[in-house]
Amino acid sequence: MEMSESFSGVQNLFEQTDKSFEDIKYWTWSELLAALKQCKELLPAVTSSGLLHRCVDSLVGRLALAGEASPCPSTSSPDSSGLRLSTDTRSTESLRNNFRATWWFEDLVSLNPPLVKMLTKSMVWRKFDHGVIVRFLLYYQKSRFVTAGVDDKCKIIETVVEMLYSLDHSAVSCKSLFGILRVALNLNIKKCCRTILENMIGLQLDQATLDNLLVPSPVAMDHIYDVNLVLRFTRSFLGTGFCRVPLIRVQKVANLMDSYIAEVSPDPSLKPSKFCSLVRAIPDLARESFDGIYHAMDMYLESHAELSIEEKKRICCMLNYEKLSAECCKHLAHNSNFPSSASVEALASHQKKFKSLLEDTNQPKPSIDSPYSSVATENKGKTEESCEQIVLYAGRLDISDENEKLRANLQGMQCRVLELEKVCKKMQNQMAKMLKSRLSGQSNARSLPRLCS
Repeated sequence: MEMSESFSGVQNLFEQTDKSFEDIKYWTWSELLAALKQCKELLPAVTSSGLLHRCVDSLVGRLALAGEASPCPSTSSPDSSGLRLSTDTRSTESLRNNFRATWWFEDLVSLNPPLVKMLTKSMVWRKFDHGVIVRFLLYYQKSRFVTAGVDDKCKIIETVVEMLYSLDHSAVSCKSLFGILRVALNLNIKKCCRTILENMIGLQLDQATLDNLLVPSPVAMDHIYDVNLVLRFTRSFLGTGFCRVPLIRVQKVANLMDSYIAEVSPDPSLKPSKFCSLVRAIPDLARESFDGIYHAMDMYLESHAELSIEEKKRICCMLNYEKLSAECCKHLAHNSNFPSSASVEALASHQKKFKSLLEDTNQPKPSIDSPYSSVATENKGKTEESCEQIVLYAGRLDISDENEKLRANLQGMQCRVLELEKVCKKMQNQMAKMLKSRLSGQSNARSLPRLCS
């Protein structure tokens, strides 16, 4: 094969083959396919000669020129399949177009991963529809896995992932990527390939579902679910910076993460540091409410009763009390799973919201010379004074974790807050009646006794 024409007097095999490839444009689809299948047996030698690239380019060029009509003959061509389509309806026209776009999938399934990689790169260079290429790669992976061994499966997955990464990421669905990931988890694929796959999933994390994230933990780990994998997803999602990702996408991921944290929190093997990492994975600004985190934290503390007070306090530090609803604040104040300091924080936050509500409801201020101004001011002053006493009283409490007296005091404070809420509501109703009476021209003398009473 290496003898030159000057030495042997005749062309060597490569020279003869190269000359025969000059007429490759006249080859049929079946002849091109047969040439590729034969080339895979002599891949290194054929690749170095450039003959393989010419065969691949010719095959892809034939696909590009085929358009709506398939080359002939072909084992899976429309003419040989026996399929007859009608053009009477829109559905059959869609089926026809879909069939024409994918008829060659079955013909190329028998090719090995290096040839598929060459074909994919050639398709990208010729500006094939990336959606069609993605469908072919997924079809190739699924079809080859039926009879492939473990080593061959690794090579197929690595090739498919590498080629998908070279395409437009919007053409690859998040569901398809998770399907590849679940298959790859049982294979010893290269670390770089695993990283690429995780990054692609992370970029589309807002399209994932809770079921997608519930990936079982590796055998060597004690966790029920692979929380480290989810943390890598979030880092990939926010890799470009929190400010560069649209807020609506970050909020979707925040809601998804809250659901995930609630699902994994009862795991007795989940360490406090890992739980805190899951909560901090998404910035507080992305969460409109911390109620979901509170409920997940409640389940975690209940499942990990052996935690020390210091560990519980570190966990509670991640709560944004200002974003807790009034119901959660009330629940936390009586929740024995949380340390007493968290109960005081919740009461203080609830009191702050209560004062803010008072300020909002007192927006319609009466005139300076109105006889109601002094009454309203006096009532408001008493209410604010009572609220301030609650904060001062809570601040003077000796926060002891085993002190039952503290819990009784906290419950008493909560009752006082509820009483203040009733007084505030009654005062608001009276103020509304007086203002309505004044606007309708009724006598102030009749309204004033009712207010004073």
